[in-house]
Amino acid sequence: VQLQASGGGLVQPGGSLRLSCTRSGSTLSHLAVGWFRQAAGKEREGVLCLSSRGFVEYTGDSVKDRFTISRDDDKSAVYLQMNSLKPEDTGVYYCAADIWCDRWRGSHSTAEFHSWGQGTQVTVSS
Repeated sequence: VQLQASGGGLVQPGGSLRLSCTRSGSTLSHLAVGWFRQAAGKEREGVLCLSSRGFVEYTGDSVKDRFTISRDDDKSAVYLQMNSLKPEDTGVYYCAADIWCDRWRGSHSTAEFHSWGQGTQVTVSS
């Protein structure tokens, strides 16, 4: 089942962006949801994961205290609020859903996830 991510764009260093991810046709309420990102020439890395019960169970070291995740199960939506953006935050951001947040750690194929979305480009540059 596909997820639809949106909200990417070009932003200056120090700025903010809010990404959205929605799933049409079915609920996300029973799933953990979160975000990954991949910079050009680098491996994909986990950003944040929120459990089905609303607990943040994974936070990437590089986004601590700058990025926050939230969900609206009535809208089957997940949001990523990104503040104090840095050039190294540049990359393609992907939303994903799974039973647990375990797969935000380590390296896993996208096929292992319950749901995976197409990416949205975030570019932080002056």
